[in-house]
Amino acid sequence: MTETNRVKHSSGLHRTLIWLYEGVGLWPVAFRWAVLVFDVLTISYFLVSPFLPRQGVHHWLDYTIGTVVALDLAARFYIAPKKKRFFRRFMNIADAIVVFSMLAPLISQNYAFLRVIRALRVARAVSILDTRSPLASYLQLHRVLIERAVNLVVFLFIMSALVYATQVRREGSDVHNYLDAFYFTVTSLTTTGYGDVTLVGWTGRVLPIVIMLLGVTLFLRLLRALVAPNERVEVECTNCGLTRHDRDAVHCKHCGEVVYIENEGFDT
Repeated sequence: MTETNRVKHSSGLHRTLIWLYEGVGLWPVAFRWAVLVFDVLTISYFLVSPFLPRQGVHHWLDYTIGTVVALDLAARFYIAPKKKRFFRRFMNIADAIVVFSMLAPLISQNYAFLRVIRALRVARAVSILDTRSPLASYLQLHRVLIERAVNLVVFLFIMSALVYATQVRREGSDVHNYLDAFYFTVTSLTTTGYGDVTLVGWTGRVLPIVIMLLGVTLFLRLLRALVAPNERVEVECTNCGLTRHDRDAVHCKHCGEVVYIENEGFDT
């Protein structure tokens, strides 16, 4: 069912939500920009909150953000044309996990690290913005680089939270706060290993292995995206729908249709 038919066969709240999330015009664009700004602010808060003292005001802020994210998730589920497939998308699963983690202080602080995965929503900024805007064009052109950078940052904070949750206040452990955990994660990923922060127990052996194996892989993928001039970009062919092309492609390799890929030129 097309967007026009969906709006025609809906009414009231359903029609309004479709208009806000998928429509064109000043108010829908302003609404989607507001969602993007909210995402950026909450992601920034999630990244710095582990280093802040946990006081009562932070709990109320967590509950408020969790409520807003839950409402956004419920609205998108409500207007989804195929609800059975809604939670097959990782972004929607991530939002559901974040909603749970925002309410985690009611159950346990150990789930708080899960909220960092909301940083992955940066990758969907292209779908929120008007595709004709310069910012959307820039994000589309550098989408692979942005996604890999976000994946590495999310991995660092999640692993740091796991190190903190399993090592803090344990006898013999050198992890006394989140900064110690983050420091250990970064030094392990870079294989520097100064040795001034050590872990104990079986988790103190498993976590460094995971950090080094997965972390180095993510770092190398990011490095490749930075230095490889021929990295593929995602631009949909208007004829056959192929979405991945060489950065310097002029024609679609599948059907031969002309493709328009914005770029700043390439070194020879």
